[in-house]
Amino acid sequence: MDEFLKALEPRIGELMQEVLGARIDSERNRVLRRDIALRFLSQLLTDDERARLLGLPASCRVRENSKILMPEKLVCGEHVWVGENAYIDASGGLEIGDHTTIGVGVYVWTHTSALANLLLANRPGGAQVIRRPTRIGKGCYIVGHSVINPGVTIGDGAMVLPMSAVTRDVPAGSIVAGAPAVPVAEVDEAFIATLQAELRTQRGA
Repeated sequence: MDEFLKALEPRIGELMQEVLGARIDSERNRVLRRDIALRFLSQLLTDDERARLLGLPASCRVRENSKILMPEKLVCGEHVWVGENAYIDASGGLEIGDHTTIGVGVYVWTHTSALANLLLANRPGGAQVIRRPTRIGKGCYIVGHSVINPGVTIGDGAMVLPMSAVTRDVPAGSIVAGAPAVPVAEVDEAFIATLQAELRTQRGA
């Protein structure tokens, strides 16, 4: 690392000029640049501090390298945990209930730009973007690296297993898996009792 820094030091001024020369001064870029700077500097914060910066309730935690697009449109419950490298798009309206986990590398979407591509109109400004409110209930467990499509509702206490693509609503208490995700089990008293028994065994109780 020291060798790399020593080799880089004489060129820092030149590299900075190259970076600054690529800047395009516009209102859109000024807004984006502020967001980029906040995300960059937020890496110095702990997970609860990062959640506070994003305006989430005090009991929430957001891990490193996660992004919330338009957090002002996110209605977030208490005790929500967001894992590393999650991407949460709230631009179309997003609700996340209490005690829900958004796992490592999970993508939650509330908009699609497919129409812009199909019409060959993929330009800045998003004139062809379709937004759909997305809702995730309380007590949900969404494991990475899963994708939640725009407009989907995930009911209370549901589980989304790893590498799933949720393209339709998930009933409360359902366990879904696959791409597209389909129900594979239910969160019932027996399921919870099995997990509790496993925990007691681990703790030597």
